[in-house]
Amino acid sequence: MTDETFAVTPGWLDWHRGPSKPAFTLPEGAVDAHCHVFGPAAEFPYAPERKYTPVDAGKHDLFALRDHLGVSRNVIVQATCHGADNSALLDALRAADGRARGVATVRPDVSEEELRRLHHAGVRGARFNFVRRLVDAAPTEALETIARRIAPLGWHVVLYFEAPDLPDLAPFFASLPVPLVFDHMGRPDVTKDPDGPEFARFLRFVEANNVWVKVSCPERLTVTGPRALDGERRAYQDVVPFARKVVDEFTDQALWGTDWPHPNLKDHMPDDGLLVDHIPHVATTPARQHALLVDNPMRLYWPDKATDQHI
Repeated sequence: MTDETFAVTPGWLDWHRGPSKPAFTLPEGAVDAHCHVFGPAAEFPYAPERKYTPVDAGKHDLFALRDHLGVSRNVIVQATCHGADNSALLDALRAADGRARGVATVRPDVSEEELRRLHHAGVRGARFNFVRRLVDAAPTEALETIARRIAPLGWHVVLYFEAPDLPDLAPFFASLPVPLVFDHMGRPDVTKDPDGPEFARFLRFVEANNVWVKVSCPERLTVTGPRALDGERRAYQDVVPFARKVVDEFTDQALWGTDWPHPNLKDHMPDDGLLVDHIPHVATTPARQHALLVDNPMRLYWPDKATDQHI
């Protein structure tokens, strides 16, 4: 797009245009429980208050990746670059013909009519971002109001935060009257001991509350790699002990997602086929793989179909 309003953020990494075919075969009915759509800006303009302007990555690109990887369903999470305008998300949900659910961004003054419209379209949660570089202030007051309003719909809240902030946020999170979904394992510092006190604090919070955890974004958490590029099928080994611990301890509460198209990565852009090949390193048995990829996301997002995952 030539309009300077939507000029891509300098240094932005484009998503991988030629992902490999995974060596790991996903179980039938597998769900990518964390992905996004960006624009295209000509049809769905980015929010004026956005912190970044991405490369377009629309629904047709997402569905092509879904089919290439062997995924059956997607959970599309509203990206911050679209603000509270969920138009691109809703368009993708309609085009998915029942094969996608959504997590929207809503404001405290959202109307009941709009909430019903979102629910009818397939939205089942609201996302809140507590990562300080992406938001101007912690949205605690707004989240408290919205959580009360979405609870009757059976929705959950998806929370994006960083590990050092959990001690301050934990009492507030625990007070919310809806299930919680934590993005990217709460962004642990993978240079620390996975058996150490910081990650233990995170795990004990999960144990004590109604929480689901996404073992997603190893490419975002890694320090020593190796990267999921050039056929590397043992990528991000420094992240594996953390994700494996989540899957082992909370087999029925873990979710997986690609995070496609991987917004705000600075170091490298992973091959999504190799991200699929990362899964057996963290979910080490067929039973745990099936729980992570099929049973758990179906219970959370398609509970009426959770006993019949074939599509």
